[in-house]
Amino acid sequence: MRVSKLLAEQGLCSRREADAYIERGLVFVDGVRVTELGTRAAPDAVVTLGAEARKSQARLVTILLNKPVGFVSGQPEPGYEPAVVLIRKENQWREEGDPEFDPRQLRGLAPAGRLDIDSTGLLVMTQDGRIARQLIGEDSGVEKEYLVRVEGQLIPGGLELLRHGLSLDGKPLRPAKVEWQNEDQLRFVLREGKKRQIRRMCEQVGLRVVGLKRVRLGRVRLGDLPAGRWRYLREGESF
Repeated sequence: MRVSKLLAEQGLCSRREADAYIERGLVFVDGVRVTELGTRAAPDAVVTLGAEARKSQARLVTILLNKPVGFVSGQPEPGYEPAVVLIRKENQWREEGDPEFDPRQLRGLAPAGRLDIDSTGLLVMTQDGRIARQLIGEDSGVEKEYLVRVEGQLIPGGLELLRHGLSLDGKPLRPAKVEWQNEDQLRFVLREGKKRQIRRMCEQVGLRVVGLKRVRLGRVRLGDLPAGRWRYLREGESF
């Protein structure tokens, strides 16, 4: 197995970061320094990062943004701006002890997951491939919680179908937690994130989504972060 893949599977860094560390001689396999891209090792080999690589990772930032309607998560689309334009000094939501914004931190900052143009709430942007993999990797099991306002008439057995039994794009969906919060709002907790998943799920059971807000990713909650504002993931917080 490629050493870069081993590092990624063990959550030490992304494969792209692994290649960069290998080129810099900052990766060790069973205690031996590796410097050649494409080097392979046994699946049970002990792979580690050197001290300089670990220091570099400690400087990577992760940002939590309360995305408003009208911004796209990633690449710009005609008539819409990417949410990263909101990451500026005047939009930072600071508490005592939080660092000040450094514009250089925008380099390599990318969304870890999507949130539709017409959806709001918690959007994570990170420079850290470990966090990106944790949130959007193929084997990610991080819970994603949403509050969803709906209109329409739920079909008989519709709530049970939302919880388990629906398919999208020809593939069955994982079980979800779905419950009524009040007469027009549902709470969804998912462990996957297909494109416009909740809206498409609701359409299959007679409902139309008129408002969608993500309020939690794993152990990290949106809390009282105002719309359009952002803050750093703080020490001690993890997904």
